[in-house]
Amino acid sequence: MSIYVCMVCGFDYDEAAGEPGSGIAPGTKWEDVPEDWVCPICGADKSMFTRQGGEEQKPAAPAPEPKKEAKAINTNYKLQAVMASNLACGSKKQYREELSGFMSQVADFFEARSTPQGDLDDVLDLLAQDSATGYAQAFEVARKEKDRGSQRALTWGEKVSAIQATLIKRFNKDGDAALSGNDIFVCDACGFIFVGQEAPEICPVCKVPRFKFNKISKEASA
Repeated sequence: MSIYVCMVCGFDYDEAAGEPGSGIAPGTKWEDVPEDWVCPICGADKSMFTRQGGEEQKPAAPAPEPKKEAKAINTNYKLQAVMASNLACGSKKQYREELSGFMSQVADFFEARSTPQGDLDDVLDLLAQDSATGYAQAFEVARKEKDRGSQRALTWGEKVSAIQATLIKRFNKDGDAALSGNDIFVCDACGFIFVGQEAPEICPVCKVPRFKFNKISKEASA
């Protein structure tokens, strides 16, 4: 029997124990776990689990390949805005207020130059680009500068992007039913998004306590 570990929050799925809270009986093999099952801690889907003892992987956003042609300039602006915003949140958590303020200004700059047109598929394309190249380039710079704070913030951002892609795919598939009976909570420190009846006791990504989560009105986001 094997153990599969969530690459976002570290939750273990033990085939021997199953996951009774999700109705999965002890002895259930990983391949027999329903494809729509998600991590009970952070909501990551099966694609973001790796077998314990297997080859180490990074959390990959379950998104389609980026479209080769389509709003290239606008996509670039939007992608830069998303990355700068994530870095601003991470820097704030590291008490680097000056850097956080600067990255917030950078995010606002690029956001103002991106057009509002697009749909959720466009967002998935952005997240795919983020996962494929954006974070790798940023990590390379941070490691070269030996900036551990930035590396930590980038690690959080990479996990948050993966969860965002999972939620979008779920919404594309199930529509409003994906949020039925639940609320949306966003971690003020790292941007992690949680869908449920109440925010988690601690953020699965950056480990801040529950009071750091903001409840988002579904009506306002519609």
